[in-house]
Amino acid sequence: MYAVIDAGGKQARVQVGEQLDVELLNAGPGDEVSFVPKLVVDGDRVVTERDPLEASSVTGRVIGLAKGPKIVGFTYKAKARGRRRYGHRQWYTTIEITGIDLPGGASETAEPQVPADSQEETSAAIAD
Repeated sequence: MYAVIDAGGKQARVQVGEQLDVELLNAGPGDEVSFVPKLVVDGDRVVTERDPLEASSVTGRVIGLAKGPKIVGFTYKAKARGRRRYGHRQWYTTIEITGIDLPGGASETAEPQVPADSQEETSAAIAD
């Protein structure tokens, strides 16, 4: 199952468990964010109608902030010795998609991740 979401004026194709950078959101690390999908594909079922899409949601968890690549600009004025060099680096919010919910019972969610240390302790406890 995958969905197309609109985040920060740009569209992105997302699946559960995927991480992506979107325009800067007003949310801190660990916060839950929700998006309204533009398109949802579930196997052979494609949902593009407005009413089912407004009832569905794509949820994600904020991982942190990231900076994009450095963009260097240069301007000059001919015959006047006017030159200026400037740079810009865009901030992005990194999110991990945790679930895609459709009306009518179809949904996909990510299983909570358990650290590897606790998995080893659990398997050792079961073996004893």
